Amino acid sequence: MPQHAQNAPVCRDCDGFASAKVTLGGRDRHGHLRTITAHCPACHGTGTTRQGRTAPVQAAA
Repeated sequence: MPQHAQNAPVCRDCDGFASAKVTLGGRDRHGHLRTITAHCPACHGTGTTRQGRTAPVQAAA
């Protein structure tokens, strides 16, 4: 039986790539790269957005 993908809307600010590791430069005393994780401020690191309600269209009389 085929599995269906979830139809969650992708964040338009980050295109679904919600988090990124950023190198701070240099290494710590153990030889590891120093990095921080930066999250998309629009979707808070989830990569998706909520589906908003559309406003009802009013016909001109």
